Amino acid sequence: MVRLHFDPFVSSNSDLREARFHVLVDNYVALSNFTVSDTLVKEYLVWVSQNKLVITIVPTQKGKLGFVNAIEVLSAPKDLIPDTATLVRDGETQKFEGLIKQGLETVHRVNVGGPKVTPFNDSVWRTWIPDDGFFKSSDLSSKVHFSGRINYQVGGASREVCPDFVYNSARVIASKSSSIPEANMNWVFRVTGGHRYLVRLHFCDIASLSLGSLYFNVYINEQLASKDVDLSSIAYELASPYYADFVVDSDNLGAVSVVIGRSNLSMAYAVDGILNGVEIMKMNNSMASFDGKMCRGMALKNWPRGNSGGLITLVVVLCLLLLSVSMLMRRKIVRVKDSFSWTKLPTEVSEVNLKVGIQSSLGGKF
Repeated sequence: MVRLHFDPFVSSNSDLREARFHVLVDNYVALSNFTVSDTLVKEYLVWVSQNKLVITIVPTQKGKLGFVNAIEVLSAPKDLIPDTATLVRDGETQKFEGLIKQGLETVHRVNVGGPKVTPFNDSVWRTWIPDDGFFKSSDLSSKVHFSGRINYQVGGASREVCPDFVYNSARVIASKSSSIPEANMNWVFRVTGGHRYLVRLHFCDIASLSLGSLYFNVYINEQLASKDVDLSSIAYELASPYYADFVVDSDNLGAVSVVIGRSNLSMAYAVDGILNGVEIMKMNNSMASFDGKMCRGMALKNWPRGNSGGLITLVVVLCLLLLSVSMLMRRKIVRVKDSFSWTKLPTEVSEVNLKVGIQSSLGGKF
């Protein structure tokens, strides 16, 4: 898991808002012809088969700048990305395999029905934003909140997959009479066309009074993705979290829609639909890129000949920053005794040289 932090500022000799550059994360093109005018965090999940991760920043042309303010590199929990998902395409569903080797860029991470969840309340330092800006239907639906204990189970969703603060809230459709409401809950997420997306939906039945009373359908991009979902048959108890992964293509309008609707098995005087959280992740295209049709080789060719020394210096600086961040985060993990594993980046740089390298790079222009 790689997070890149950008916050452009103006100094006496440069204006980072005028920077234009490419960012490579190992063999992936994370950003191409990238400019930034405001604070921004980009997050990627990549499979690393060797004992190092290389991040390269390449200015698009001579005279242009490339920069990054901070870098986070985490060894992702083993259960964060499984190898299989459900492919939803052309009105049909089928098994999608090889997901673990795909590169992923986090586009949306949403806490449905609840407040913003900050990195301090997530064991993998993620941010979950409220769903209000994506939710398109409010009639007959309501928010629910749960103050009890979330029942994590072996083999199911863990706190590293999604924190309690997300599973403790939800939006629901509930029948309060003998008739079942003809209502759906609909969310729309803006995305970039030309890519497939991993859509992860988080469920935790914190609203039902008993097992076996909640049934609903899931639709993605107006296609039936999962029919007659019965969380009782999956989790076997209330307030037990579960997530489902779907792979979809973006539509022509550059959006991914998620709908939770009633099932033919839905019951009166019961909850007829629930959703706790949504994650939308962009998958790399055939050029191993998350941003356009430029491959890694094309991005490196853009660096003017004769300036390779500047590029190498930048890579070295980034490596030093990576090492510094990894050691600081490792100390934080030791203090709080979190349960997830951490792989420290290897280094042969002494502590003294590391400090000198970082201090000398902070005022540099890349």
